[in-house]
Amino acid sequence: MSNPEKRTGPEKRPESLSDHLRHSLSFDKDERDKPDFRETDLGSPVSPLRSRGSGLTATTATTTTTTTTTTSSSSSSSGSVSGRMAPPVPVNKKSSDSHHSAESSPTGARGGAAGGSSRPSHRRTHSGGSQSSYSFSSGVGGGSASVTSPQAPVHLPAGNICPLGGVLRTGMASPPVKTDIVGSGRGQYGHGSIMRAGTSKFHGKTNAPTPPTNSRGTGAATGRGGSGLSSSGRDDPEELKQLGNDNFKRGNYREALKLYDRAIAISPSNAPYHYNRAAALIGLKRFGEAVRECEEAIRLDPRYLKAHQRLGSLLLSLGQVEDARKHLCVPGQQTDAAELLKLQAVEKHLAKCTNARRDNDWNSTFREAEAAMAAGADKCPQLMACQAEALLKLRKLHDPDTYISSISNLHTLDSTNSQSKFFGINSEAYLFLVRAKIELAMGRFENAITAAEQANQIDARNVEVSVLLGVVKAVSKSRKRGNDLFKSERYTEASSAYGEGLSRDPSNSVLYCNRAACFDKLCQYERAVEDCDQALLYQPNYIKALLRRARSNCKLERWAEAVRDYEVVRRTHPNDKEIAESLFQAQLALKKSRGEDVSNAKFGGEVELVSGLKHFRAEIASPAASVVHFLSSSNKECQQISPVLDKLCAKYPSINFLKVDAEKNPEIADAENVRIRPTIKIYKKGNMVKEIVCPSPEVLESFVKADSI
Repeated sequence: MSNPEKRTGPEKRPESLSDHLRHSLSFDKDERDKPDFRETDLGSPVSPLRSRGSGLTATTATTTTTTTTTTSSSSSSSGSVSGRMAPPVPVNKKSSDSHHSAESSPTGARGGAAGGSSRPSHRRTHSGGSQSSYSFSSGVGGGSASVTSPQAPVHLPAGNICPLGGVLRTGMASPPVKTDIVGSGRGQYGHGSIMRAGTSKFHGKTNAPTPPTNSRGTGAATGRGGSGLSSSGRDDPEELKQLGNDNFKRGNYREALKLYDRAIAISPSNAPYHYNRAAALIGLKRFGEAVRECEEAIRLDPRYLKAHQRLGSLLLSLGQVEDARKHLCVPGQQTDAAELLKLQAVEKHLAKCTNARRDNDWNSTFREAEAAMAAGADKCPQLMACQAEALLKLRKLHDPDTYISSISNLHTLDSTNSQSKFFGINSEAYLFLVRAKIELAMGRFENAITAAEQANQIDARNVEVSVLLGVVKAVSKSRKRGNDLFKSERYTEASSAYGEGLSRDPSNSVLYCNRAACFDKLCQYERAVEDCDQALLYQPNYIKALLRRARSNCKLERWAEAVRDYEVVRRTHPNDKEIAESLFQAQLALKKSRGEDVSNAKFGGEVELVSGLKHFRAEIASPAASVVHFLSSSNKECQQISPVLDKLCAKYPSINFLKVDAEKNPEIADAENVRIRPTIKIYKKGNMVKEIVCPSPEVLESFVKADSI
């Protein structure tokens, strides 16, 4: 602005109203020292940043002044000019700049965020005819402009003073202003960054949509599904890591792993991210991957002590003692005393286990393997395989499939170091070695050959692996030749073929059972029983061997032994009528051998309904045991017991099951002194031997079973 006219002379005339108004609106330096001068604070009413120095610079019509301001993104009143006064910078002659930087903080225009027209933040007027100049910032990166008002004087109504921030229409055209948007840039601006819409360099392309922000404008909007991930956090690996840590603490390992993966995708050379990912993998029991992740963290930062400790502990739990020692005892770093003690204990038990296995002391082998797992190597698949091998040698591997499944799962999760040794065998080859032994013992010859060949591919130079592969192939060949001869009814030759296989594998249950079938066909029942005994030593629940031994014992008239084997099979095959009938015949033969009358015994059927007292007396007179159910058709407990007796009737075909409706046949109930229903009584040769009132299904079965023979 031009300075107002100065007055000189010894006399001072009273100032008119127009003079007073002109002086009060002047920004001249000479006027600033007047006692009634007050500098106008142009700061934002809600911004925490206060202006320093003069808030606005007035110039003459021929001078352009550039004012740079910084606007807080958290302010809800972007129409006020506030912030620090930057040093004057050269003004670009172009009215706008097409290359806006996201790191810059432009001057906000009042109403710009709402999409309204641009208006000056502050106005000054003169009552005189001097030319007025206004300076404002129009964009990011120094896009300032200077506008000069027209020469025509501006008349104000008398006594009308525009309030601060009031509208002054000067007749000049308002330049278009781009909308300011609170952005998600990574620059530190105190209260968030402000950038022009569609110009963020962090979103990869111009005019890309800006992610939403929260109400505070800090870019911490909550994502879908309650993940708590801000819009800026999608590209912030530290925030992703923190969210992963939160999920890990809650036990959400899969979600934590996904977040760590995203952090690593952004910053793959950050060792702590790989360290945290290893922890999530351990939580998911993916131990082999966890080992590799720890190794990657150490590769990125060789002095990362936490990664060394985690890797050492993990390798120890997997039974890899020597590798664990390298990471638990890092030179120049303090060793964890507790982990070192665990390592020493595992190492001691592994050494004892190795010696016991070499001496074929399978009891000690099993015991030391179990102790090593309890000491800290609890995730070691080789130790579990060692236990299975010891039980197989001790003829105590009653559930081999469970061991095979557990070993296979741990092997899949481990697969860490293919060069480590276990009992002098490659650690991975040892797992296939044990599996081949178990499959061979179970008679799954094709599976055994496959496992042995895999072990040989991994460790072909190991003598034990090579010998086993030869044994598996020879036994499989002998079994095939024996089967072919048996089908040709050449039983003697078939028995010899099975014998050749047994000479290579003396513990093979299938070959023993097959040779027993040959002896049965050759009427050599005693030898058949002996071979079945050998087969059942290694597989106690081998159904074929039990049935074959029962039939051979029947031929040898060993009825008690036959009944015992048939009952075992009957429990596992309750609906097999052939087995039930065989059991019935063996039971009758046993009773007859004891001198009991079995002339009226019949196989199976349903629970028979007694029609009268005479019928009742005839049925219970049988030498076979008779189970009688005294019931009332309207009684709920009787209705619950009836289906149980139906099942027992099918399960114990040698017992005679009867039912008496006490309401329709009160004379029978009175004769047998039955007052409470349901009542169960057992008779033999017309005499009552047992009685039970209101029994449970379990008690009733044990009650019946005791008299089944």
